[in-house]
Amino acid sequence: MRVVVYGAGAVGGVIGARLFQHGHEVVLVARGPHAAALREHGMRLVDPDGETTLPINTVDAPDGIAWRADDVVFMTMKTQDATRALDALAAVAPDTAVVCAQNGVQNERMALRRFARVYAMCVMLPASHLEPGVVAASSAPITGLLDLGRYPRGVDDTANAIAAVLQSATFESIVRPDIMRWKYTKLLMNLGNAVEALCGPEDADGAELSRRARSEGAAVLRAAGVDAATQEEDRERRGDRLQPKLARGGGSSWQSLRRGTGTIETNYLNGEIVLLGRMNNVATPVNAMLQRAANAAARAGKPPGSVRAAELLASLG
Repeated sequence: MRVVVYGAGAVGGVIGARLFQHGHEVVLVARGPHAAALREHGMRLVDPDGETTLPINTVDAPDGIAWRADDVVFMTMKTQDATRALDALAAVAPDTAVVCAQNGVQNERMALRRFARVYAMCVMLPASHLEPGVVAASSAPITGLLDLGRYPRGVDDTANAIAAVLQSATFESIVRPDIMRWKYTKLLMNLGNAVEALCGPEDADGAELSRRARSEGAAVLRAAGVDAATQEEDRERRGDRLQPKLARGGGSSWQSLRRGTGTIETNYLNGEIVLLGRMNNVATPVNAMLQRAANAAARAGKPPGSVRAAELLASLG
């Protein structure tokens, strides 16, 4: 199996680096200055053991790859960039297996419109990417938990093979026939991403704002009849397996504002709850406010921590 990591940022870069370190064949697809740095200098991986530079084959688009029958593609870009990426991939490799290693629950539907073999992955991987050519993996000795299954449900030989490859490279990976239950639970957790990005991780009022967003989200999922893994199941899965030993400023949405990308994934996190709420006649004022505020901050190029949580709470009335 050759793994093509499409979107070699924090999550994708760390997955690709660990697989490469453990002897697996990897191709990275990146763009802009990050792609240029990877091609010129290699991938610089920072982890609790230090730093290493890895000469991983890197291209800037799927048409730069000589595709093979044994290729598996990990889609690791954020959802706002996924449609264009999937179209580019489908144009040159329409029969490949696609793994959606992304936050949110819409990537799999988007992929299944274009590819017959789609796999959902629930990503629990503390990682960061803040400068071209560099990614950091915070947890050791287990780098991340990467459970997966066939989308929309089931397991097959490919899922088992992918899990085996990941398990050989410092990840834990359980193959689950009901993987979307776990992705919906991860969605609820990710509703606090916008709070962390807007207010910073040290804002004391952020915890209350995140709690309200998640409570609202759980109510929406119940109204929509969505089956999600319970908090007890989630706690049992995580346990103390992930041991972050490197400090990082914040999660994926925080990093988007920190890098000044101009976009943020909030439409597919808080916005997913807003959408389901509207479809099921459930009010979602907290998530709607966070969606608007995070998008406005990204468009304006505001840095993370530029808004006080108390102000956002007061705006809710």
